Amino acid sequence: MFRVLVVDDDKNTRYFIKEALELERYMVFTAKSAEEALDIYDKQFIDILIVDIMMPGTDGYELTRQIRASNKDLLVLMISAKQLPEDRKKGFHVGIDDFMTKPIDAEELVLHVRALLSRGKTAAGRRMQIGDVEIDYDSFTVTRRGEAHELPQKEFMLLYKLLSSPNKIFTKIQLMDEIWGVDCETGVETVAVHIGRLRKRFDGWEEFEIDNIRGLGYKAVIKV
Repeated sequence: MFRVLVVDDDKNTRYFIKEALELERYMVFTAKSAEEALDIYDKQFIDILIVDIMMPGTDGYELTRQIRASNKDLLVLMISAKQLPEDRKKGFHVGIDDFMTKPIDAEELVLHVRALLSRGKTAAGRRMQIGDVEIDYDSFTVTRRGEAHELPQKEFMLLYKLLSSPNKIFTKIQLMDEIWGVDCETGVETVAVHIGRLRKRFDGWEEFEIDNIRGLGYKAVIKV
């Protein structure tokens, strides 16, 4: 099930979009501000972000910019009553994938969302198979011989990143920027903490391991 995060300070708009997408069997989260959206985004995996431009505090442009700093794959559909070419151009400059003007037509909205998702990662592309281990990006789970292990979001994203490029060495700074974002105030030592948890969690597994390359960073080694 695809997960959608709708960010708009207008209650009626949030409700309208949520209803339209839930009828199509999407899982929909809503937020009335960028700050609330970031809190949800940090706790839930999101496939597509639908964001209004004009909101109190952080606007839709800045929210998109912040999320793009750490996630280049998230699909972003911007909605706004603004219709000038400059508004669209600014949206695409900060990293949106599509733009719709208000008022929103429910059928057209669904078509835009479907088109974006069809161009994004497919469900099959969000799963990784390594021997008897299946890694599912949608559920943050690592399943081995029928036993599922659900990981915290950051741990899972670290593991997925490393296993997606086996034998490639990533520095702590690279991993920090990609998983936590370039503006995150947390120190790079948090990467070592999360890597330590992953190594302990999967210690003894014959399918893969995470190696600490002294003075350089970390890499995943596939052993099957």
